[in-house]
Amino acid sequence: MFSEKRYARLKWACRRGMLELDVLLLPFVEEAFNNLDEQQKETFERLLTCDDPDLYAWFMGHQKCEDPQLAAMVSHIVNRVKV
Repeated sequence: MFSEKRYARLKWACRRGMLELDVLLLPFVEEAFNNLDEQQKETFERLLTCDDPDLYAWFMGHQKCEDPQLAAMVSHIVNRVKV
């Protein structure tokens, strides 16, 4: 379960300093994170530990993430933006 403190840290971790990532991650955590199941929340938290160049490449479609759980989360976030 995500406590308020853990959620606040997660929200802070969404501030990447790269505009392209900030506009994807921060709105996602504010608007959609609470609708995820616990496994997806853990995956999202793990996604935020990845390096910015990797995240950028995955979100922009320049590279495919090799981790299936992280790739599914990236796809989930990208598809949410496209809707």
